[in-house]
Amino acid sequence: MNQRAHWHVRDIILLALIGILFGAIFLGTNFIYDGLTVALTPIGLAPMANDLSMGIWIMAGPLAGFMLRIPGAGFLGEFLAAIGEMFFGGQWGASTLISGAVQGVAIELGFTLTGYKFYNWLTLTLSTLTSTIITFGWDMFRNGYAAFSPKLLILLFIVRFISIFFFGGILVKLITNLLERSHVLNR
Repeated sequence: MNQRAHWHVRDIILLALIGILFGAIFLGTNFIYDGLTVALTPIGLAPMANDLSMGIWIMAGPLAGFMLRIPGAGFLGEFLAAIGEMFFGGQWGASTLISGAVQGVAIELGFTLTGYKFYNWLTLTLSTLTSTIITFGWDMFRNGYAAFSPKLLILLFIVRFISIFFFGGILVKLITNLLERSHVLNR
């Protein structure tokens, strides 16, 4: 449980730090994405680069939501990280803000489904599931996934779910556990 109803200055500072840190991480992920695209193109799986790296691009939202436990933190964490990536010179420019908003809404929906009452594996799994479904739907429109064969779509969806679950679920839980044990997070 442990959900707070309002924001404190330290919450805003922590959220800003998450946004800046993950903006830089997202910028670095662009290079990973580009390398994966080059490596997967000869075997006809270039679109999979997006799905393999999606978990990294999603990570700021679940971390902010799980650490701060305030409604809206997941969305804001993801959106601020997208702003950071854009200002750091990300290759997609201002369109990063649209992706950040879509990803932020998708992440926040996972927390909303539990009524912001539980912060456990169920919440992270729901956040992973909502993020996978909504961002995949967005890529059907934005990146032309609708033109792919059903077999490729199923493969990309599964890869995306695993990537988001690993980075936005498992790593987020491990990070928050470490921060709680070191008493950085006051619960």
